[in-house]
Amino acid sequence: MENLILLPSAEVALRIGRLRDAARAAGRGGALLIADNAMLYYLTGRVYSGWAYIPVDATRKPIWFVRRPVELAGEDVVEVRKPEEIPSRLEAMGQPLPEAIGLEADTLPYSTVTRLQAVFPDAGFYSASPLVAAARAVKTPMEISMMERSGVIHTAVYRRIPSLFSPGMTDFELDVAIEHVSRLEGCLGQFRIAGKSMESFMGNVLAGENADTPSPYDFALGGKGMSPSLPVGSSGEELKPGTTVSVDVNGDYTGYMTDMTRVFSYGEIPAEAKDAHECSLAIHREFRRMAVPGTKASDLYEMAARIAREAGFERYFMGHRQKAAFCGHGVGIEINETPVIAPRSRDMLQEGNAIAMEPKFVIPHVGAVGIENTYIITPSGARCITNAPEEIIPLV
Repeated sequence: MENLILLPSAEVALRIGRLRDAARAAGRGGALLIADNAMLYYLTGRVYSGWAYIPVDATRKPIWFVRRPVELAGEDVVEVRKPEEIPSRLEAMGQPLPEAIGLEADTLPYSTVTRLQAVFPDAGFYSASPLVAAARAVKTPMEISMMERSGVIHTAVYRRIPSLFSPGMTDFELDVAIEHVSRLEGCLGQFRIAGKSMESFMGNVLAGENADTPSPYDFALGGKGMSPSLPVGSSGEELKPGTTVSVDVNGDYTGYMTDMTRVFSYGEIPAEAKDAHECSLAIHREFRRMAVPGTKASDLYEMAARIAREAGFERYFMGHRQKAAFCGHGVGIEINETPVIAPRSRDMLQEGNAIAMEPKFVIPHVGAVGIENTYIITPSGARCITNAPEEIIPLV
């Protein structure tokens, strides 16, 4: 038998404590019934099929209901085949049935919600999705360490990108070459995105005019993609001199992702593109200084937009033909966590937030410029954990 919990007991207690704190702060009681893969990984260190039952009352133990794999064991691990078995299992373990149940309403199918409502007919139900987001927004020291390890490998892969290029390549061929190296370095390939409104494979390699192609997703940069089934990213066009190549490829080496974009040039590019790239670097410098606990996320967006505006690049900021509604976002187990750096964001920075800051510009007929870094928020400012060179790097 294999132990279900792969995390140290103190780490599990810390993470459950943060989830309970978020529930109490929102005035919620009863219990949380967690089924989403990202949250099961957060709470146990592994993905399994089943449910994590977390009473908000800290005097009651969490219970781990497991469907698959069948040979997982450990304290308070209970094998079940279906959710209808959960109430009787709770009563057999001396746990009262909850008067209220929080569900991950942002990810659970409606059919699952109605099924659980029938299983617990006397309970009131509420969305626990905001509680989950609040708990995971502040990373534990262990989580930060895992992200730092991803950042080191991610950086090493990016340093190899110029050696992967050869004239005559298409953007797709360069994309695959980068993904190949990344996978050999241990990238899990998994690119977890919360919700159903965005999709991606292992990231985006956007060259030249393709960077200005709108996609249906709320990404800073789009791209045509290789098929209408996944209309984002590299398009199969041959790389052309006088253009840029923006690389934003998966940094998931530990189950915790880093997010990083770097820009490469093929031949000489216009001064306007170089100046816009320098504008992105200036935004990052100000972000590192300004991003301390207590700072409003909306103020960080306004800072970025102001610097872009004053430099004369407002029309290219966060897209040209189609613009993204943000310039930074939380990152961790999923690529789109809180806080969100957006003009109407109500988020406020906290120590331990992990934020991918990505002020980017799309220059028509040239391509995308501007970098993305992953930062950890500290009392003295934002600490970068993706430390590949930030200047535009020639491919040849």
